[in-house]
Amino acid sequence: MHLSLAFSPCPNDTYIFDAMVHQQVDTEGLEFDIRLADVEQLNRMVMAGTPDISKISYGLLPRVLSSYRVLDAGGALGRGVGPLLIASREQDPADGALENLRIALPGQHTTAHMLFSLAYPQARQKVFMPFHEIEEAVIHGNVDAGVIIHENRFTYAEKGLFRWADLGEFWETQTGYPIPLGGIVMRRDIPVEIMRKVDRVIRRSLEFARAQDPILSDYVCANAREMDTDVMKKHIALYVNDFSLSLGGQGRAAVWKMLEVASLFTPMPANHSVEVFL
Repeated sequence: MHLSLAFSPCPNDTYIFDAMVHQQVDTEGLEFDIRLADVEQLNRMVMAGTPDISKISYGLLPRVLSSYRVLDAGGALGRGVGPLLIASREQDPADGALENLRIALPGQHTTAHMLFSLAYPQARQKVFMPFHEIEEAVIHGNVDAGVIIHENRFTYAEKGLFRWADLGEFWETQTGYPIPLGGIVMRRDIPVEIMRKVDRVIRRSLEFARAQDPILSDYVCANAREMDTDVMKKHIALYVNDFSLSLGGQGRAAVWKMLEVASLFTPMPANHSVEVFL
């Protein structure tokens, strides 16, 4: 059986999906047609109902619940992993009115945008762009500040940029839950038995990757946007954890809280199924 599978070229995703994509583990008869795309592109693809299986931002989940369910394995969730608000000068954002500043954000439907809106509802001048362009936009003064995700957490300081706020820390302080960044969703019109099979294969693929540590595969390195090996390893260590193997009770509770909060910005469809998770 062929299924379309979409995820980002970031090291955490390629690390998780590498073995199943390249048939290095038992895929239980499944084959995958792969699409690599930026996180906001993935969100828009899922909104259009295009991929059978995809990584998405958890902030988008209320909008797509009528068509997709969340798988247990493969996601990014944890503590100390949230987006950062950075700028080219030191300042406490509480000291100045953010509504007068141009803020770069990595996509309208991202969890980062939702968290920023929650923390700074007064900010109005938002500029959306691919996440890997935000550092340079701040450095060159095209925007006043930016919200960074992924590997940029490890590179902004060496480029002379300053952290104004940790939006993940804000979430954890406000809710007490780890921050759900991105999850793996699958179309509801696919039989549950196939969903369970895909979930097992994802977990098996991640376990295979972990067994190869500290070696990074050619697939991870080839898609890592000229990242050096140390940054790739830090990226994977930060975003791939036990929640990636299974959400578990704490992870599911965190996603439910994210649904509650995200629905303030994106109301859930009235007819969505109560079965959020596989």
